[in-house]
Amino acid sequence: MNTFLFAALCVAFSVAAQFLLKAGMSDAAIKSVLGQPLGVGSAITVFSNLFILGGFTLYGLGAVAWLGVLAQWDVSKAYPLVGLGFVFTIAIGWLIGEQVTITRAFGVALICAGVVLVGRS
Repeated sequence: MNTFLFAALCVAFSVAAQFLLKAGMSDAAIKSVLGQPLGVGSAITVFSNLFILGGFTLYGLGAVAWLGVLAQWDVSKAYPLVGLGFVFTIAIGWLIGEQVTITRAFGVALICAGVVLVGRS
């Protein structure tokens, strides 16, 4: 598989993981347990949530896949591609109703410009 596509897949896993973790932490049962003193029961409730488990699973798969990217590219070339996650995250966030300000969008555009510059090097 093309190394760039493999890196993009890793970024997609990371973005999906973020939204799964957010969904899990937004669950009413999780919010309720976090409003109480933390203990083993709290940890079990949090870590048994399917969204949270899915998020950690995607992070793990992405990390393993990232090893393939690092085997092919220098870290200084590969890691800036992680910045593309900001683009996907802001786009998906906007699609699901999160507030995306002009300032935030401009910041992501600057990150993209940096990714392009590094990618051309």
